[in-house]
Amino acid sequence: MERFKYLCNVRFTFLGAFLVSHVLYNPTNSGAVSLTQQSIDMTLASNELVFINFYADWCRFSNLLMPIFDEAAENVTKEFPDAGRVVMAKVDCDKETSIATRFHITKYPTLKVIRNGQPAKREYRGQRSVEAFSTFIKQQLEDPIKEFHSLNELTELESNKRLIIGYFDRRDQTEYNMFRRVATNLKDDCSFHVGFGAVSQSMHPPGQPIVVFRPDKERSNEHDETYTGNMNNFDEMHVWIASKCVPLVREITFENAEELTEEGLPFLILFHHPDDTESIRKYNDIVQRDLISEKQNINFLTADGKKFAHPLHHLGKSESDLPLIAIDSFRHMYLFPSFKDIDVPGKVKQFIQDLYSGKLHREFHYGPDSDSSDDNPTNPPDSTFKKLAPSKNRYTLLDKDEL
Repeated sequence: MERFKYLCNVRFTFLGAFLVSHVLYNPTNSGAVSLTQQSIDMTLASNELVFINFYADWCRFSNLLMPIFDEAAENVTKEFPDAGRVVMAKVDCDKETSIATRFHITKYPTLKVIRNGQPAKREYRGQRSVEAFSTFIKQQLEDPIKEFHSLNELTELESNKRLIIGYFDRRDQTEYNMFRRVATNLKDDCSFHVGFGAVSQSMHPPGQPIVVFRPDKERSNEHDETYTGNMNNFDEMHVWIASKCVPLVREITFENAEELTEEGLPFLILFHHPDDTESIRKYNDIVQRDLISEKQNINFLTADGKKFAHPLHHLGKSESDLPLIAIDSFRHMYLFPSFKDIDVPGKVKQFIQDLYSGKLHREFHYGPDSDSSDDNPTNPPDSTFKKLAPSKNRYTLLDKDEL
């Protein structure tokens, strides 16, 4: 929380000085494109990238940000003048309440990225300056696909990443344009690669491009799969590739922790040594075989035990205790008794069910239930990962009386 207070204070000081030169500034007359209920769908559908500033006129942080955002919008328009490429836009949430509700806006200003009509999972949380916004847009518009020039290059790709590989006759194929659009949306979840012409001709029939998924073989026992759907159907291809790129078991990092906590689901986390791939594969197998029915209720994660040493310490454990499994309910952390028990049929699933039933929390306060085979009650510390979630108060609250 203190980190966010510090950022807000720094931003306010810097922007306050900037605002002095914009006293008479009208945030709705220039710069970013103002979106309304009548125009938003067409704008989203007709542009590869739309970067939206959701603001309120009464919010001081919105007013401080607006001239900077508008100046960045003017720069971006000059640098990327082609229609359909990128639009920096703004939404007055007091006037366009239905849009604010649609995009779940609860604080101002909120900056969201829409790629090919679909919201990105992560809000923009970077530096708020003209230069930073311009750089961010350039990065978003970079080609998300890496071209390989021989099949041998594919053998050198990292085996701990999920890969989508396309084999095409040429770059101007309509199927490749569809593939590139999907890659633009999912570039944060998968690594995309492509080969053209003679480089890939041995991998597909002439005129019939193919797309192949290669799993992160160090982390799972999944196998390569080939897309069999319509290569010219964006939605169909997007659904298939997304299902491959976003695995049931994900790795939590400091970069994606906010995104994962915002999903609001408890974490079942395998803490492992960074060199231990065997426990990761075993954990993946258990989740796929026994726990897939719980995917709507809990996030299955792995965590580098060295990087996340603090949660281990919080649990009274250290690197020498790895691997181990824990639940973070965002209230408490509960430790699975022994990693060796992962092979006992139903043991991990029962651990999750004990969270849902309140048994884990109940045993913390009152000791084991009478029918429990455990000799000792659990002794859960407070949640650690909830502290990595974004502050709900990072920006101005919806209640105007908070100002």
